[in-house]
Amino acid sequence: MFNLSAKMAILYSRIGFLLFVFLLSFSFSVFVSLSFSPADEYLINCGSNVDSTVDNRRFVGDASASNANFFSSEGSIAIQSENLVPNVPQIYRTARIFARRAKYEFNVHDKGTYMVRLHFNRIISSKIDLNDALFHVTVNGHVLLRNFNGDDCDSSSKIGSSVIREFLIWVDVGEILIRLVPSEDSKLAFVNAIEVISAPKDLIADVATSVSNDGTVKLNGLVKQAMEVVYRINVGGRKVTPFNDTLWRTWLPDDEFLKTGEGSSEKTYFSGRIKYRPGGASREVCPDNVYNTARVGRRSKGLVDMSWDFQVSMGYKYLIRMHFCDIASKSLGRLYFNVYINGNLAYQDFDISYSTDYVLASPYYIDFVVDSNNSTSGSLITVGVGLSNKTSVDEHGVDAILNGVEIMKMNNSMGSLDGYVSTETILSSCPNRRNLSIFIAMMAFMCIFMSFYIVAQRKKVKDEYGWTKLSMDVLEDDPKSVNQFVARKP
Repeated sequence: MFNLSAKMAILYSRIGFLLFVFLLSFSFSVFVSLSFSPADEYLINCGSNVDSTVDNRRFVGDASASNANFFSSEGSIAIQSENLVPNVPQIYRTARIFARRAKYEFNVHDKGTYMVRLHFNRIISSKIDLNDALFHVTVNGHVLLRNFNGDDCDSSSKIGSSVIREFLIWVDVGEILIRLVPSEDSKLAFVNAIEVISAPKDLIADVATSVSNDGTVKLNGLVKQAMEVVYRINVGGRKVTPFNDTLWRTWLPDDEFLKTGEGSSEKTYFSGRIKYRPGGASREVCPDNVYNTARVGRRSKGLVDMSWDFQVSMGYKYLIRMHFCDIASKSLGRLYFNVYINGNLAYQDFDISYSTDYVLASPYYIDFVVDSNNSTSGSLITVGVGLSNKTSVDEHGVDAILNGVEIMKMNNSMGSLDGYVSTETILSSCPNRRNLSIFIAMMAFMCIFMSFYIVAQRKKVKDEYGWTKLSMDVLEDDPKSVNQFVARKP
């Protein structure tokens, strides 16, 4: 009996311990997911009258009566996909279609940077053919998309055939105005879902290091630039989904971008706690799942450098953010390395211990800016890390490390992220079809009115000055009459 009681006590204690660990893990997960609470957040399920949940986030339908005031466009229609592919999020099964210029308006409270994500999926419907889609998108005076058809390979994230285009927009006033404009009278605009979220204050720094063939200089004023996220890369790790990111971002593995061979680098994983510090990178800047993986290079294994290639568009400046977290060193003060952008030395003898206040597994990031017009690499951006002369030779030591990379396109001098064109040019060259119809109707009415007026005037002239029959009863001895008659002869 005693043995049975003891065994039961041990069993209960083990169950209690496992329950405690589970509750502790659950509480930590909840804390992580709730650590960022945006002042403004709009999640819109376009073309739907019901709400949808994606990654524990509720997208409200814009077709419901309470949410219809988000968008403004006469004649828009909502469609639902007739090809119900399994495991596709509900927000990609409906869409709102616009035959003429439309807008979504969102009131915001804070002045600062906002994340704007636009979701597109050319769903199949017998009501309308989305192959006819070709449109422009502008936000608060910035051109985000031009002649876009909803199926673009340059997106920062794709879910099957669905495309997400993500932008960072500085907002001075109290509203965000998203305009969708068909590029031609025969074309359509559409959108499946919209996210508008106020970003953390530390997401975009105002100063970065500009890197060119001539060296490096400090560049100010970045925070008010409009940007498009082109790449988010988890170096050495797996794909990070929005569910595991406090800002609901997607980070892709680096394998297809890695330029150097697998033999010159190795992946490493850290199971401990990432130590975020005041003044360093926050969890909102980059999540744990990026900082706890990395690629490392070792001189003892023949490392020269590690580099990654990214295809970009010509004609823009790009913000390059490189994330570092020393999860591989055994001790502090031993890891130094050089950072390269397009083959140019961007940071020499980077001392990660000094930058993180001598704390291992503490995250840090550096922002660089490169101009694709002035780059010898053209439409290719290459980032790399390599050996420093300060590194001590250690058979087991780490000689270079990189955890993550982000590349963001910056708006050009026209305020555009897609071509050398302004918002004013797009709106003036693509008139509202309703206004155009009214103009055509007024012109037709004026033409009809003028036709009746001209006919009436001609009839009036004819009545007043028309020809009368000449009398032939003229007396021959009346000279006055004779003179008149003679005068009328041809």
